[in-house]
Amino acid sequence: MIFWRVKPLDQILENAEKKSLKRQLGPVQLTLLGIGAIIGTGIFVLTAEAAQKAGPGMMVAFVIAAIVCALAALAYAELASMVPVSGSAYTYTYAVLGEALAWIVGWALILEYAVAAGAVAVGWSGYVNGLLISADMALPEFLRTGPFDGGGFNLLAFVVSLVITGLLVVGTSKSAWVNAVLVTIKIVALCAFVYVAVPAAQSPNFEPFLPTGWGSPMGGVGVLGAAASIFFAYVGFDAVSTAAEETKNPNRNIPIGLIGSLGVCTIFYLLVGYGAVGADGAQPVFDSAGKLLEPGSDALSKACEGSNALVCSKEPLAHVLRMLGFEKLGNLIGMAASLALPSVILMMIYGQTRIFFVMSRDGLLPASFSKVHPKFHTPHIITIVTGIAVSLFAAMFPVGILADVSNSGTLFAFVMVAVGVLILRKTQPDRPRPFRTPMAWVICPLAILGCILLFVNLSMKTLIVFAVWAVIGLVFYYVYGKHHSHLARSDQSGGAVAQPASTR
Repeated sequence: MIFWRVKPLDQILENAEKKSLKRQLGPVQLTLLGIGAIIGTGIFVLTAEAAQKAGPGMMVAFVIAAIVCALAALAYAELASMVPVSGSAYTYTYAVLGEALAWIVGWALILEYAVAAGAVAVGWSGYVNGLLISADMALPEFLRTGPFDGGGFNLLAFVVSLVITGLLVVGTSKSAWVNAVLVTIKIVALCAFVYVAVPAAQSPNFEPFLPTGWGSPMGGVGVLGAAASIFFAYVGFDAVSTAAEETKNPNRNIPIGLIGSLGVCTIFYLLVGYGAVGADGAQPVFDSAGKLLEPGSDALSKACEGSNALVCSKEPLAHVLRMLGFEKLGNLIGMAASLALPSVILMMIYGQTRIFFVMSRDGLLPASFSKVHPKFHTPHIITIVTGIAVSLFAAMFPVGILADVSNSGTLFAFVMVAVGVLILRKTQPDRPRPFRTPMAWVICPLAILGCILLFVNLSMKTLIVFAVWAVIGLVFYYVYGKHHSHLARSDQSGGAVAQPASTR
């Protein structure tokens, strides 16, 4: 039954107070955390992939993805202000749709956070390896990429993930301020790109505007296929909600952080996309038979040998500036990306650990995962476990379709959040809502439809990976989580099960 083992909102809030994290983040820090999580691999790297899927039509893809994210953000803001605890979509689903679906959402969020963290670490290592090669300090080829990407062990991706894990163990406020510096670097870099590229835009570079059309379900190409991929460039705003338990005045500050960070990033993305297409062109590459080559494929790599096309670049923004004659500025943009991308890894690992923390507190994962360090006031055990897993993952696998795989889990979670808002509007209409989604019965259904539209326009391979991942998650739930759930033990004993005291 879909509503089996629903955890009351009052109980969720009560349990959060029994084993809580220190409240230390304000609205500015939250907005910066959101921007830090959003601006990253998506805009610095995936612009080229979007261009290969949709050509100049990727401009429309940016808009579509932004609209879907904005709709989802409004739903997130209402639930995050009502339930200011860690756990994001997992916690909200538990309170509305029940334990089984909550577990699936929590499991899907691993795709959004852990997979994304590994992907960004790999993207970062590519930038740094390029800088090292240009400085005649290249690592051995065996250590530049993982075994599934022609190498042996991606050393830089492995190291940066471990360093960020250590930073997160030391403390949230410290990592937040380091993140603020990295966010500033990213914003300065994007401003420099916009300043140079937008005035250089030429109308012929936008023709033909839709060389691959609108796309088709499970095709992964066209404008909708590009929107489904470029959605990765916006993912991260919901990570703000995972910081709810560490936020001062969360009922006010969470909505500010969510909508503020998304709004800032959307403006940047539209300007950057226009500048990239207008200044350098963005026509996709086809084979001799006129078939569109798949982004990231060996066929595209071979077709791109010796080409200066935007779709062939691994660092598209720096590439555009170099093509315009700004070689030094292009190199500085590449350096800025190398310095700033770790902030995205930081927020992805941060979000994942907070979701695991709450799942552990609910009994669905081992209790040791929710222990809080007595000095640093952080969930150190699960942070270390997650960081090691991400480090190994980044060291072994290429970026490939990881962005799309991450998107599949994210879109599923967004649908559950929008559904939850509507159900609570009916079942608990009088519960205080510091932030109310405007026109909820219009916004939330549109958010659901938008997420489904992008989901079905992911590639068939991505959808298969998501389905297999969901089945594995259900097996874990029925083997462990179902029997160790505190809510289940409460049902069996006919009363509430005492939650472990804080280990601070």
